[in-house]
Amino acid sequence: MSGSTEFLIKLFLGIGLVFNVLGTIALYRFPDVYTRLHGTTKCTTFGSIFTSLSVLVYAISKYAMTGEARFMTFAIHVVVAIFALLITNPTGAHAIARAAHRSGVKPLGNIDRLAEKEAGEK
Repeated sequence: MSGSTEFLIKLFLGIGLVFNVLGTIALYRFPDVYTRLHGTTKCTTFGSIFTSLSVLVYAISKYAMTGEARFMTFAIHVVVAIFALLITNPTGAHAIARAAHRSGVKPLGNIDRLAEKEAGEK
């Protein structure tokens, strides 16, 4: 593997690690379920995409070096996993937020006051 490929892999892994750590911090620091979901979903989706991109770069570089078809199959699997992640992560977060809302979990902050004001005007 060339130096630029290794640098790109390490860069993508570093970016992915930083965003996954930020998602973990959001889980512990934010006050309610809705903001926690927002912070963790955005950060971990972005972080997981970058870690997957580092795997994709690795697989493509190994395919270019060896010509073995298993590395291209590996790269295709990574692309499919990225698409699945882009669909399932936000959908799952939306389902959890909807379940929390239907269970009566109130959001903290100004959004709650705005909803009460709108309900009072009707």
